[in-house]
Amino acid sequence: MQELIKLDFVDLASATALIVIAIGLSAWERIGLELNLVLAAGRTILQLAVLGYVLDFIFAFDNAWIILAFLGILVTITAIVARNRITQKIPQVLPLVWGSILVSTVVTVLYTNLAIIQPNRWYEPQYLIPLAGIVLGNAMNAAAIAGERFVSTMNNSQVEIETHLSLGATPELAVARYRKEAIRAGLIPTLNQMAIVGMVTIPGFVAGQLLSGVSALDAVSYQILFMFAIAFANLLTIILLTKGLSRLFFNSAAQLIR
Repeated sequence: MQELIKLDFVDLASATALIVIAIGLSAWERIGLELNLVLAAGRTILQLAVLGYVLDFIFAFDNAWIILAFLGILVTITAIVARNRITQKIPQVLPLVWGSILVSTVVTVLYTNLAIIQPNRWYEPQYLIPLAGIVLGNAMNAAAIAGERFVSTMNNSQVEIETHLSLGATPELAVARYRKEAIRAGLIPTLNQMAIVGMVTIPGFVAGQLLSGVSALDAVSYQILFMFAIAFANLLTIILLTKGLSRLFFNSAAQLIR
């Protein structure tokens, strides 16, 4: 394969023609998405440009503490976004989401990096940052879906829960069914993605690797690794999150308080 063809400023400027045409089509059809497309395009350019400069800085310094600090910021941003997608504002949910995502990401990345990929240095940014970023992005979505599902179900099932409690059930048993439903809901997108990956579309990671000149088999091998890592991290995240959320709905006397 030939080396990656680099895109200069003129090429990127030419690429904006696509979004300009999309804006024009929206105006022509009177869809009303022109402003949304402009804002989305602006945010895309700004955020990715900042990311590019930040990653260049991190790779240039190649320092373990800088890499860990960057990943810590990513975990915090991910937790805040996931928390904001849970409509009911419950105290202590942000630390719970942050802790669940952090634990699952650390376990997944350490195992994958140290036991499978085995780079020369455990903090090799070439492997650590992409892996952590992919895991975090998917864990965020899983946590948001499962958390929202669990909280809304708990709010809509208070009579049933109190009935179980009055019959002698523990809080864990009273909410076990709702917790399982939330876990399943949070994992469904991951299972759907695993079911069709490589059949309907070429995954973004594989496409990026092919563009950079990596062989198709190597790209697919890493995609398999990432898919399994995502599935594990997502499941662990939502198990920890729903476990913690269930405790927030009860007091020390095992009474429903929300």
